[in-house]
Amino acid sequence: MIAHTSLPVSNYRTSKAFYSRVLCTLGYKNNMESGKSAGFNDGKNTDFWISEEKTVVPTHLAFRARGRKPVEAFYKAALAAGGKDNGGPGYRDYSPGYYAAFVLDPDGNNIEAVWYDPNKKR
Repeated sequence: MIAHTSLPVSNYRTSKAFYSRVLCTLGYKNNMESGKSAGFNDGKNTDFWISEEKTVVPTHLAFRARGRKPVEAFYKAALAAGGKDNGGPGYRDYSPGYYAAFVLDPDGNNIEAVWYDPNKKR
């Protein structure tokens, strides 16, 4: 549904380092830049951008993972990169098979990695 999205950040350098380290666990890499904006994708589309802005309003973004291990790697990488725990890896009651982890990024955005386990029933 969404071709790409952009997240305002207060410190481009800090956020670029954070997202470069975290999103690689989900198969995304920083492969585009323009001024104080960076684009990340999996080689198919530029799906996610960060851009330094004067005003940042924390939001929630969920990134789809391809399995349980990438969700766990995302969580560990985010904490190691300076993120704050906002819900460790595990199944949630949101829908059947919803396996996710949540971390607050350097600007307080609630970022999530989610995998929909096809073998897990409620």
